[in-house]
Amino acid sequence: MTLRTAFQMDPIESVKIAGDSSFALMLSAQERGHEVWHYDVKSLAWESDGSPAGKITAFARPLKVRRKEGDHFEWTGEARVIDLAKDIDVVWLRQDPPFDLGYITAALLLDRLKGTTLVVNDPREVVNAPEKMFVLDYARFMPPTLIARRLADIQAFQKKHGAVVVKPLHGNGGKAIFKIDESGTNLSALSEVFDKQWPEAHMVQAFLPTVAEGDKRIVLVDGEVAGAINRKPGEGEFRSNLAQGGSAEAAELTAREEEICAAMGRELKRRGLVFVGIDVIGGEWLTEINVTSPTGIVAIDRFNGTDTAGALWDAAERRHAYMQR
Repeated sequence: MTLRTAFQMDPIESVKIAGDSSFALMLSAQERGHEVWHYDVKSLAWESDGSPAGKITAFARPLKVRRKEGDHFEWTGEARVIDLAKDIDVVWLRQDPPFDLGYITAALLLDRLKGTTLVVNDPREVVNAPEKMFVLDYARFMPPTLIARRLADIQAFQKKHGAVVVKPLHGNGGKAIFKIDESGTNLSALSEVFDKQWPEAHMVQAFLPTVAEGDKRIVLVDGEVAGAINRKPGEGEFRSNLAQGGSAEAAELTAREEEICAAMGRELKRRGLVFVGIDVIGGEWLTEINVTSPTGIVAIDRFNGTDTAGALWDAAERRHAYMQR
């Protein structure tokens, strides 16, 4: 069955097609004969019509995509206001974080499509599961971790664990992650900077030397493992995010990683978190559960010869069919 699908994402012009997961999903949709639309979250609107759901619209434009760097898409029609309940069957929530009030507001508006249009990932559960908060449900798999804002608490944690890593609680892409050595030098100054930049508490974790061996990204589709890559830090870096200069290599799961995935798989599926990427260091330490706009499927498929975008569409099509019953 042909589906009308819309991607709520960042400008298509800026997509780096060699590794972009959203672009891979668009290609897969097109190969299946699905109609593809693109819109910016800033055009999302809700208008009252007497019902709790209201009328949810976006200023969108149909397009075709192709694997040609620098010429990877073409518009196939004029931009117009579309009704996401009447004109679209599946919305992919794919704009990049930050996970701020704007992101949350858009997700809560999309949640009102429930029962008429499938949204992947489930927007209400995206709100309920920020990457560095949802992971606390699986603290037994995490390295020593503190979420706090008071400097004395952070200093006490650092003295207890030695070298630590300090992260924004709602950051993304490896940005603004700092390592503090065993001496604690500059911890108070860094805390001041974080306090001025972010109103929420911060995440502090014991530094794991095994990060030099890589940070594994494992992708789960509807709760099932689809594949993994190991991301290794670039020279002079401890951050392994590909956006921060890390490199990818093929990877298999350890027994501990299989245990981690099994522990959360059923819950991810229950929540409607169809596309999830988890990060594991040293084959044993879970650090994040990414649900807002996970990446990594292009590299996984390149190394493993798999079709993760196709698996994601299989899951979306099953959920849409079930919703239509």
